[in-house]
Amino acid sequence: MQHQGYRFIHTKRLILALCFIVFSCYSITDVSAQSLDIPTHEWGISFGNSKTFTGLRFNFRDSQVEQISGINITFWRPKDKANNEARVNGISLGVLPHAGYMQGINFGILGVSSEHSMKGINIGLAGMGGGGSLKGINIGGLGAGAGGSISGLNIGGLGIGAGQDLRGISIGGLGAGSGGDMFGISIGGLGAGAGRDAKGIFIGGLGAGGGQDVTGLAIGGLGIGAGENFSGIGIGGVGIGAGENASGIFVGGVGAGAGKDLSGICISGIGCGAGGTLKGLAIAGVAVGAQNVEGLVIAGAAVGGKDIKWVTIAGGTVRVEPEGSLTGFALSSFNYIRGSQNGVTIGIVNYAHSVSGFQLGLINIVRNNPKGLKVLPVFNTGF
Repeated sequence: MQHQGYRFIHTKRLILALCFIVFSCYSITDVSAQSLDIPTHEWGISFGNSKTFTGLRFNFRDSQVEQISGINITFWRPKDKANNEARVNGISLGVLPHAGYMQGINFGILGVSSEHSMKGINIGLAGMGGGGSLKGINIGGLGAGAGGSISGLNIGGLGIGAGQDLRGISIGGLGAGSGGDMFGISIGGLGAGAGRDAKGIFIGGLGAGGGQDVTGLAIGGLGIGAGENFSGIGIGGVGIGAGENASGIFVGGVGAGAGKDLSGICISGIGCGAGGTLKGLAIAGVAVGAQNVEGLVIAGAAVGGKDIKWVTIAGGTVRVEPEGSLTGFALSSFNYIRGSQNGVTIGIVNYAHSVSGFQLGLINIVRNNPKGLKVLPVFNTGF
């Protein structure tokens, strides 16, 4: 028993002596102090604020470090900008590790951050961030963010944000966004958005969009928007919109529209519209409208435009603006062609300024026909 007690006391004294040696080599308040390095000051095992070292290194708080290669265990975040130019290559562990450039496996109990770039496997249980770029596998318990670009597999418990580009597979509990371009697969619990172009697959619980062009598959619980052009497949719980052109397949609970041209398949609960040409298949619960409408168009209430071509079906009315034209076939309760009709209209009431074709309905009106032939029952045509 005395022998065991002696061994315990001896071991305890050895540990205390080692701790005394380690922490007496530098002051915690002055973290730029020297270090204890075994066997040399360049490689091996280091205790303290060694500036350039290769091997296994322990330190409380780094300061003005130049380059560390190997396994670096630093317990706390450096003061101010004291470590913003440090380069750490290998495995970096701690409560809040931070350096200028980090490459390898970087893990922080509360968080991990870099001033310029972080590459590899980067994990912060609470969060992670970088003033520059993040590349690799980036996981932040609450969130992940970078002032520059983020690329790779990116997961943020609450959100992910990049000041520049966001590339790869990005999943944010609340949202995923970038100030620049977004490429790949991006999923945000509330939303996913890019300040410029968005290309790939984007899913936002409330919305998804891009400040400029959006290309690919976009799904938004409420809506999808593109500041300029949209091409691909868009599904919005409420609506889909593009500031300029849209092409592809669009499904909007309320509506889908484009500031200029919309081409492809448009299906909406209320309306489909375009400031320029709407071309393709358009199905709307209430209305479809554009300056020019071309294709197969079906609306519960109305279809309107200056020029309408091919096949148009509406429960209420098909309306063509003055000096416009209808070319093809139209079926509605009231076909109101205030320009020229080139084809066939069928309705309860058919009206046209001029007809090259014929009208079928209860009342058929051709404005520029001779007197006595302007209004006819059942059938009328241009004379």
